[in-house]
Amino acid sequence: MLSWPVARNRIAANAMLLAAILIHNLTYPLSATGGIWPALFYAFYASIFVVATWALVADSLLRLCVAASGAAVFVAGLANSYAPSDSAALAIYLTSIAYHLGAIVVLARYTFGARTVMTDVLLSATSLYLVIGSGFAALLSLVEWVAPGSFVASSGAPIDWQQMIYFSYVTLTTLGYGDITPVGFYAQSFVTFEAIGGTLYTVILLSRLVGLHASRA
Repeated sequence: MLSWPVARNRIAANAMLLAAILIHNLTYPLSATGGIWPALFYAFYASIFVVATWALVADSLLRLCVAASGAAVFVAGLANSYAPSDSAALAIYLTSIAYHLGAIVVLARYTFGARTVMTDVLLSATSLYLVIGSGFAALLSLVEWVAPGSFVASSGAPIDWQQMIYFSYVTLTTLGYGDITPVGFYAQSFVTFEAIGGTLYTVILLSRLVGLHASRA
């Protein structure tokens, strides 16, 4: 059993991570406003998973990998904001995918490696769900970059990163509004995988939490 000060610190770390993820998802348009805002946004984005990794795990290699991918995201993000090009867009997609993969490993180990159900585990599980959604947004954006026209909006508007985040969460939660449609083969494959993964995650997480609660009782 963790001492109260340690448990409290972990709760605070997970709560701040969850808040940071929500802020990131809501403030992405700042990356395209010009001036100092893109730099501030990407500095924030490139630090949230790094700080969380150092707070939640003691694995030196994992810390190094997440820190390296965070630095790469920052550089790619600045390039894409201040000197946009196809190669800069590709760089931000690839580095974001790597960055999210590191965060997923950290949060999955923390969430599913827990022996008891505590507030910090519930916060970590929620953050993991959101990170999976934003990670798929980067992956689906990469699919659109490789095969333009893989996704079509019913309004006819071009699909940017913010719309892809929206579409990813709609898919993850299986809402399926239908305003954005995957029409390409690879797009449909990855979207199907995300929808199935989102459903399985909920089922597996609930089973895990119920099992931990029952064993504790």
